[in-house]
Amino acid sequence: MTTKTVRKIVHIDEEKCDGCGVCLPSCAEGALQIVDGKAKLISEKFCDGLGACLGECPLGAITIEERIAEEFDEESVKEHLAASQPDDTLACGCPSSTAEQFDTAVTEETLPGAPQPAMLRHWPVQLTLVPPKAPFLQGTDLMLTADCVPFAYAGFHRDFIQGHSLLVACPKLDDFPAHMKKLTDVLSQSDIKSLTVVHMEVPCCSGLVHMAREAIKASGKNIPLKEVTIGVHGEVLG
Repeated sequence: MTTKTVRKIVHIDEEKCDGCGVCLPSCAEGALQIVDGKAKLISEKFCDGLGACLGECPLGAITIEERIAEEFDEESVKEHLAASQPDDTLACGCPSSTAEQFDTAVTEETLPGAPQPAMLRHWPVQLTLVPPKAPFLQGTDLMLTADCVPFAYAGFHRDFIQGHSLLVACPKLDDFPAHMKKLTDVLSQSDIKSLTVVHMEVPCCSGLVHMAREAIKASGKNIPLKEVTIGVHGEVLG
């Protein structure tokens, strides 16, 4: 039987929220998720009402209100968090052993009309699918890019991938807490020399930079971080 009472609980102003996902890592109970491009409280019983997520939103869309709501249920939170933990099977159903590293041919020039050489040196590339201890993550300069970047920037392979291991994620549409944990595991368990984050200029995409900073902090390592912003018209903004 569901018990309701008057208590403090999180409130999200959907008019202000742009779905950047910056608030998600601050909720240890996993009560917040990005749904249809907005931060949502997925269950009242997951929210303890203490407001750890307050102040994290750059737009001030999160407040604490007092209203009738389900009581906070710590056991349900534990079950929810346990169910969210990834295992060694990739999201596509393949075992993590399918990860592979390979050589690519790099030439100084490509003849007019000839296919452009790919600079990718490993598979998979989606952050969700990459095992934290994959061989291609050892002793590498890591690049974390937003999903849209390779479509907006025509020279992505030529100018960015070469010399890097690549991870791809979307801070708005993907599972931000799961990505945060996976990136932290990658940085903690692999020998990463540096991390470059390439993201679009749109506000929600800056969540990828926040994710990287927090993951570096959580890993306990001093990993150099570089940020590159790509404009929606395909130009490098900085």
